[in-house]
Order: sequence, then structure tokens, then C-alpha cells
Amino acid sequence: MEASQKTPLPEASPKPFKKSFVTSLMEAATLRSPSFKEDSYFVSTLKSSERKALQELKDKLSSSSYDISSAAIWGINLLENDEKSDVVLLKFLRARDFRVADAYAMLAKCLAWRNDFKADAVLDEDLGFKELEGVVAYMQGYDREGHPVCYNAYGVFRDKEMYDRIFGDEEKLKKFLRWRVQVLERGINLLHFKPGGVNSLIQVTDLKDMPKRELRVASNQILSLFQDNYPEMVARKIFINVPWYFSVLYSVFSPFLTQRTKSKFVISKEGNVAETLYKFIRPEDVPVQYGGLSRPSDLQNGPPKPASEFTVKGGEKVNIQIEGIEAGATITWDIVVGGWDLEYSAEFVPIAEGSYTIAVEKPRKISPSEEAIHNSYTSKEAGKMVLSVDNTSSRRKKVAAYRYIVRKSSSV
Repeated sequence: MEASQKTPLPEASPKPFKKSFVTSLMEAATLRSPSFKEDSYFVSTLKSSERKALQELKDKLSSSSYDISSAAIWGINLLENDEKSDVVLLKFLRARDFRVADAYAMLAKCLAWRNDFKADAVLDEDLGFKELEGVVAYMQGYDREGHPVCYNAYGVFRDKEMYDRIFGDEEKLKKFLRWRVQVLERGINLLHFKPGGVNSLIQVTDLKDMPKRELRVASNQILSLFQDNYPEMVARKIFINVPWYFSVLYSVFSPFLTQRTKSKFVISKEGNVAETLYKFIRPEDVPVQYGGLSRPSDLQNGPPKPASEFTVKGGEKVNIQIEGIEAGATITWDIVVGGWDLEYSAEFVPIAEGSYTIAVEKPRKISPSEEAIHNSYTSKEAGKMVLSVDNTSSRRKKVAAYRYIVRKSSSV
């Protein structure tokens, strides 16, 4: 099979004949809800009872002792009768099923917490967690619908020295929680707070090597803090590298989560990370450690170059032909297959008769843990580049992506 430059979107992977224990348990716990639809925040689309609740909440705020400064959150004055304040108030109402008294109580507690915590000042603070940036919790890229994506991975805390350095005592834990709030506030700064706009984040949580027992206290505090003070800020929560013991974790977290929050969950067991993330996030925005093409160094060069997606079926070999490469031109490419475990090669085929095909990268087996391949080649004559992925030894279908750029010789 040959994949052209324009390739179709990846197909849904076939369901296994036998569901794993974790998958069955998660489905039984209603952790997946394909029917979940994010609110648009257009007041005109609300039910009459919901519009009434919104007006009642506005009236309670107006008649309260709050002034312009004390009734502000995320830079939005809640006493203003505008779209931005409507979006915020609707988040609190939605979190409490439009029960006005409960939504008002939640909002009041949140405003008090933000004042005590000095949440508005946290973005400007240097909390000294440079070693955790881009590793434990970080904002990177957007999903297919424009939501900012926050990645979380706590596997590094299996190292006792690291754990003690970050969570060794109560003061250290408080400082970590403040840093974690700082990361979330960075993401919230990217939201529109506008009807029809992007008003929530996507969270991806990597459970690989997560020390479940040691992080129980910190995890519970983070969950409680976020759910109490950041209602409806997460459109989808994607768990990846889910281990067998996730059922134990879920039993711990579940009491702290509302049913609506649970309905946003997506579960991906180990080995299905890229396949799951590609459904929501384009490959060029998925970090390389999760089967994508995004490297930290790329983030300094502006928006990522879009990638073409394709599917490698079980027992199939795919040849991607990049034609029209002139003599002296340099082609640079990135390619990745989710869960690799197949053979990859690259060769340059000159168009001139009598010329020999050049093995740019000899065929080699790529391990499941290997990240995206990044390479370049400068041609001495005109021809085409052929990137090959050979999945003939596997029955499993895999998602994949590639992109390239050709730069003509400056001497031409």
C-alpha cells in the first residue's frame, strides 16, 4: 500500500475480543460518556428554568456585600451584566445542577479561598519548581477543538529523594499545591470566557509508575481544591497508561468527584496511548513521549507544522512517497507510529535511469517505547523519498502520522 501526501483520518481501532478487567470496570463505573457535550454558554439556548436560575444568582450577587474588587474572578467582574460574567456564573450553576443557593454558596467560598490563597498573584511567583516544569504538570498545545491541554505525570515521585524533596513536610506540600494551582491558572488564562468560545481545558493524566499510596494525600487535596474552586473548567479528562490497580485509585478518588465530572473521563490502558490521544489531539500537538510529534524545542518556533495521519493495518506495509525533490534540496521529516513494534526504513530513489536507490535509514525494528523519528537528507540528484513502515508481523492496527518540509538548495 502507498500513502499519498493527503491521508485519511485514523479509523477507530477494533474492539478486543475479550475486555480487560480494568476496561470492564471503568465502563461499569460510567467513566466513559460519548454523549457528553460541552456547554456553549449561549444564554439563548438555556432552558427557561436555567435562565431564571442565572438571573436569580445575579440578583443575589447584586444584593450582597460584594463590591467590584471582591466579586472579580479570573479578571472578570461578576457584577457586570455581560457575556464573560454569564459564562463564569453558569459554570458555578452547572456544577450545582442550577440550584441557586448551592451555586451562590460555592461561589462565595471560592471567592474567599482566592482571596486567602492570593490566587490572582500566583502567576507572577517563582515557586522554585523548575525541575517539575514540562514533567509533572504543564500546558502544551491544544486539542482538535481548540481547548488548551494540560498534561500531568507523577511517575517521577517513585524516586524517594524526589518525593521527600517535594512532599517531605506540610510546608513543602503547600508549596507544591500552590505551584499546581499556578499551572492551572496559566491554562485558564488561555480561555475565552465567551459564549461559543473555548471555555475549558483538556487534562491528560499519565498514571504510569505513579506511586498511588504515597501521593494519596496530595492527590486528594488537588482534586478537592480544583473541584471546589474551578467548576466546569475541564471539558475532558483523559487517563493514559492505566495500570491494573486503577480500580483502587478510582475508589479513593470517586468520593471527591461529581457524576458530571466522571462523565468526562476517558480511559486508555497501557499500549493504547497514541490511539486514544489522536482522537482528541492532532499528532503535531501530542508530546513525543506519548506517540506524537511535539518536542519541547518545537514550542519556541511558533505553531507546529500540521502532520498527515494514516492507519497501518495489521499485516500491512505502508510506503509513503514524497516526490518532486530537486537536486541539492534538503528534506526533513518526522514520522511516528503509535506503539511502533514494527520495522521502519527510509530510502531515496533517484529519477534518473541507471542511478541507484540510496538507503538513508536501513530497515530496523522500532521498539514500542521509541519516540518519533526526526531526520533529514540532502539529495545530490532529483528523485523521491520513500518512508516505509512494515507491520506485516503484527495483527494489530496502529495509528500513525508524518510530516515533512523540503528546502531547495541556496546555490540554485
